[in-house]
Amino acid sequence: MRGLYLVTPNWDDTDRLLDVTEQALRAGAALIQYRHKDAAPTLRREQAGALLALCRRHGRPLIINDHVMLCADIDADGVHVGGLDAPVEAVRNAVGPDKIVGASCYGDLELARRAQGAGASYVAFGGFYPSLVKKYAVTTSPDIVREAKASLCVPVVVIGGMTAANARPLVSHGADMVAAISSVVQAPDPFSAAREFVGLF
Repeated sequence: MRGLYLVTPNWDDTDRLLDVTEQALRAGAALIQYRHKDAAPTLRREQAGALLALCRRHGRPLIINDHVMLCADIDADGVHVGGLDAPVEAVRNAVGPDKIVGASCYGDLELARRAQGAGASYVAFGGFYPSLVKKYAVTTSPDIVREAKASLCVPVVVIGGMTAANARPLVSHGADMVAAISSVVQAPDPFSAAREFVGLF
C-alpha cells in the first residue's frame, strides 16, 4: 500500500462521484474508500457497487467506511473503522483474513499498536491540518509518523486537510499513503490534483 488514498465525499450524485473517482484512478490513485455518512441504505449500496465495478476495471481496491455488512454483501476489498466504530478484532473476524481492515488512530500511537495486534492491515493518523470535511481538534504531531514507522509493521496513512504541499513532509517522515478528499474532488481539475499527490511517491 503506497500512494494516494482517495476518500469519497458525501455526494448523492452517483454519476459525478464516479467521474471524479475515475479521474483519480486514471491519475494513479492506489486505494479508494467509499465514505458517505448521510446516504440512505439503497443509495449507499448503489454507489458502493458502482465504485467497486470501477475499481475492478482499474485494478485498485475499494474500501468501505464503517459498513462491515455492506463490504461483505458486495464483496468489496475491505473496510475502514474509526475509533468509535466496531472494534478492529471484531471487524477482522467478520470479514475474514483476506480483506483489508483499516483503523483510524487519530494521534494515538498506542491505539495504533493495539489495532495492529487486533488484525488491522493499516493504521491512519490525523488530523494533521484543518479539514473542509471533518471537524476535529488539529492536535496530531507530524512526529507520530516517524515513531509509527519505527514501531509498527503495517502501512501508515495520514489524513486531515491534506494538500500535495502539506503532505510532502509527512511522506518524507515515512507515510505510506496520503488520504485526501476535498483537495482532489473539489479541485478544478481532479486528475491533475490527484497526479500531484501521486507524484509525492
